[in-house]
Amino acid sequence: MPPTDTTSPADPLPERAADGTPGKPPTRVPCGIKFEKVVKRFGDNVVLDHLNFEVAAGERVTLIGPSGSGKTTILRLLMTLEHPDGGIIRVGDDPLWHMERGGKLVKANERHLHEMRKRIGMVFQQFNLFPNMNVLRNLTEGPVHVLGLGKDEAVERARGLLDMIGLADKEDAHPTQLSGGQQQRVAIARALAMEPTVLLLDEVTSALDPELVVGVQDLLRDIAANTDVTMLCVTHEMGFAKDISNRVLMFDQGRIVEEGTPEAIFEDPEEDRTREFLSAILAT
Repeated sequence: MPPTDTTSPADPLPERAADGTPGKPPTRVPCGIKFEKVVKRFGDNVVLDHLNFEVAAGERVTLIGPSGSGKTTILRLLMTLEHPDGGIIRVGDDPLWHMERGGKLVKANERHLHEMRKRIGMVFQQFNLFPNMNVLRNLTEGPVHVLGLGKDEAVERARGLLDMIGLADKEDAHPTQLSGGQQQRVAIARALAMEPTVLLLDEVTSALDPELVVGVQDLLRDIAANTDVTMLCVTHEMGFAKDISNRVLMFDQGRIVEEGTPEAIFEDPEEDRTREFLSAILAT
């Protein structure tokens, strides 16, 4: 049985020094996300029907709504785990699933997709750590083999992130030796080690025991408060959504029912469907 998660992330996150000394999570210049008339089907089921929405660079947006409303599909399209059936997705100024050739947009080749993936980090419901690698190598594998970072620099970056999440003493441990909360915090650090411009969060606390949720949420609150990385989050934790978000989007049946500030959505929603959903969530 994994050990109890008794550590907590540093509070507050230390600033990153001018010489690049690890401390504050490393990020590139943030970029926005834009969906333009995006369609996604699974068989006869239209999950996203000409969806238009945008996340500004550095903005933190949370998607809420019932299961099956298309929220996770949006994240999977951005991670190139699913491909759209229509429309254009942009990360920054560049199309994700298309590339420009001869003044026109054509289907992206694998080289283009590979370069675009470097901009996006994702933390899943399940931790998806490499079980055969220790914590340090889980954090350095991507920067070394995908970004081409030197090993020493990758290790320095990883150790800075482990210090940030309060797990500096766990670099030699394997995932099975960590609690669920510790594993999820390592997964967050692994995503940040790639210096993403966009960070996607998919129900990151849903697989955790209740007593472990707070530590992970506190870490993400610190990241939101101390970095300008663009964040797109899917969660059923309404308090967490209210704390970290600049804007909240209520989804139902693949469309945006309502959007606004956390205060407007959670305290005075305009749409009946939003009120129904929030009442059902808060009742549980």
